[in-house]
Amino acid sequence: MAWWQFSLDCRASELEQVEHLMQELGASSISLCDAADEPIYEPLPGTTPVWENSVLTATFGAESDPEILYRRIAGALPDRVVASIRRHRLEDEDWEQAYKRHFKPIQCAPGLWIVPSWAQPPDPGATVINLDPGLAFGTGSHPTTALCLAWLAAHDVSGLRVIDYGCGSGILAIAACKLGAHEVVALDIDAQALRACAANIDANGIDAGRVRICLPEAMEQHPADLLIANILAGPLIELAPRLAGLVKAGGRILLSGILNSQLEDIQLRYRPYFDLDPARSIEDWACIGGKRV
Repeated sequence: MAWWQFSLDCRASELEQVEHLMQELGASSISLCDAADEPIYEPLPGTTPVWENSVLTATFGAESDPEILYRRIAGALPDRVVASIRRHRLEDEDWEQAYKRHFKPIQCAPGLWIVPSWAQPPDPGATVINLDPGLAFGTGSHPTTALCLAWLAAHDVSGLRVIDYGCGSGILAIAACKLGAHEVVALDIDAQALRACAANIDANGIDAGRVRICLPEAMEQHPADLLIANILAGPLIELAPRLAGLVKAGGRILLSGILNSQLEDIQLRYRPYFDLDPARSIEDWACIGGKRV
């Protein structure tokens, strides 16, 4: 069976009207993507931000007449939106297999790979993080996560107590465990992230007794040997005294989720607490480590 897809350029103020129309016309699915390179980095829990300019794509079954659909869409929407309409026939295929082909194993560092459950590790002798794409933030493909994974692979974390502050999918907590950390505390303010983290810890065969997964306020206040915070610059600046207080003297911190343009502000905020290392960057993103003074 084939499908018909209609894509339209919409402003944020037009999305509700267009979505409602597509639902009335019997769309099987409706999706949005960014139309103007306007990234939404990590929304706060309970919020659903949209781009100011989006491409809305509606999919209809093969029984739908594309000419009738076009006329009904064109008759209900502003001329500017109508002028942007693109339509094409989408041939049926095994969508599950197509989805899996899109996600390949990722090499984070020499000897460290992220591998989805349906794929084989390219290097059987490597440390492997088994992680499937999901809703919680952190699949290893984003530069901020990649920077943290590379740092972990390059440093000896054997026997350490590690805090992953803002754990998302749990990818950094899993990496720390598999690289030898004795105990990991995985914290997040998003209940969905905590559930995803717990599921991913289990899927990687990590002893549940090595990982404590909880909200920040439920954490036992024992200083860590290493604290990782891959969040955003705003929270990093606000939380600096708290994060510093969670690292024991001589312990280390690793901060990421920082745009290069924000790096100087982060360095100024953390220098009273840490001897900072030179920052490392990928594309527009940076991470920075430091030793607690």
